[in-house]
Amino acid sequence: MDTLETFVEELKQNLPTKEMTAPGDVVVVAGVDPKFVLFARVGNIERDTAKRDEWWHVHLSFLSVPLQQVVWTLRTEQMTGRELFTMDGKPRFIKAVDFSSRPTTLSTSKTERRPPVLKRIK
Repeated sequence: MDTLETFVEELKQNLPTKEMTAPGDVVVVAGVDPKFVLFARVGNIERDTAKRDEWWHVHLSFLSVPLQQVVWTLRTEQMTGRELFTMDGKPRFIKAVDFSSRPTTLSTSKTERRPPVLKRIK
């Protein structure tokens, strides 16, 4: 079975990510046992004033059907993908996706089929 560390390295090679996480970001959330990858939108990030160390209430809306809204309490290192964490004893990873990077263009050969060109209806 793959470890989460191995899985995260594969994700980082195939998905551009940001160093910090901010409200409005889309984050990738991954775990193993079972292996999964989900995306969520960060709604708000609030300081957990009840804790002495730097902990944050991270409001997430999972982009699933139906939409699921949760609040996870994480440290900065956890919500920025610098550190793995556990929930219910199972390892998890979260990191903001960088949509500003240029997408990789796939080369197409002349023999590949292309989608039909749509014509304007008059």
